[in-house]
Amino acid sequence: MKDESSYLIKKLVRQITICCSLIVLIATIALLFFFDVFSKEPAPLEETMLIPIASKYDISLLDDSKENTAIKYGYQLFVNSPKYIGPDNEEHDKAYSGNRLACNNCHLKAGTKPFSAPLIGIINRFPQYRGRENKIGTIQERINGCMERSMNGSTLPPNGKEMQAFVKYLTWLSRFTPEDGKIFGQGFVKIQIPERKVNLAQGKDVFDKNCVVCHGKNGQGVKLPDSFTYKYPPLWGNDSYNNGAGMTRVITAAQFIKANMPLGTTYDAPLLSDEEAYDVAGYINQQIRPMKQNREYDFPDLKRKPVSTPYPPYADSFSMEQHQMGPFQPIMAFYKEEYNMNKSK
Repeated sequence: MKDESSYLIKKLVRQITICCSLIVLIATIALLFFFDVFSKEPAPLEETMLIPIASKYDISLLDDSKENTAIKYGYQLFVNSPKYIGPDNEEHDKAYSGNRLACNNCHLKAGTKPFSAPLIGIINRFPQYRGRENKIGTIQERINGCMERSMNGSTLPPNGKEMQAFVKYLTWLSRFTPEDGKIFGQGFVKIQIPERKVNLAQGKDVFDKNCVVCHGKNGQGVKLPDSFTYKYPPLWGNDSYNNGAGMTRVITAAQFIKANMPLGTTYDAPLLSDEEAYDVAGYINQQIRPMKQNREYDFPDLKRKPVSTPYPPYADSFSMEQHQMGPFQPIMAFYKEEYNMNKSK
């Protein structure tokens, strides 16, 4: 009888202990939810991958290992391009860039800013088909496309130190991205393209009110003191991108401007309307800039040429002026009807 009573007491103690533990666990979980320790609505994975200059993209945290030294050199090439590969650098055999722009002038915040053609994930997206060459191209070929157009220069040796450093840096930026390299903020924002020709007078007015303070009334930019590099890049003239660059397309330039300009603008808090971005893009791209040689060989399949490409030949009968300044909807409608192609730029 005594043994049975002892057993019942022990069983009761165990049950009370279990109940108390469950109560403590439930109370703890409730407190954690109350203080929002658990995120009720987790951020989409792609959004967590593109936080400009977050610690995962902070180059200063890297040590001086051989691998990291190459990554850091790639970063320097990216943000201080004229110093290392510009026309004024001390090693004249490395003057691959024909102007004094930096890669960072278009791919903002060292290639991490959403909707400024960020380069996070780009390594995973190559090789890829490029309509301008009508073939599957490598990341090295894509970098050299920028060198010849946006930088108005010549190609980097594919296996040279500079090209390898660029690729190392882009690989480092891409290390947390999905296998397909697709991220939130990729490319540029979409705009509602006005169904009219660019209004150059309105574009100049937008420029004078919003752009002059940084880029100057003549669009020549502002250089950093005692530096090879511009604080605010020139938008036309000898030190700007040439007329074979993607930014000479009014629609592309308007998309970039909408989410990024004036400086400090973000995609979710734009300052300019779609129409203002459209007009000022047209105004900027009507100014004089360097000429890209052999542009007639671009887009071997002319049907793939973007409708706002400012130079011929074309696979249609629309004028060069309309391809430069619109309206673009009739050109888009032609390609849809004639070739069943949906064009957006």
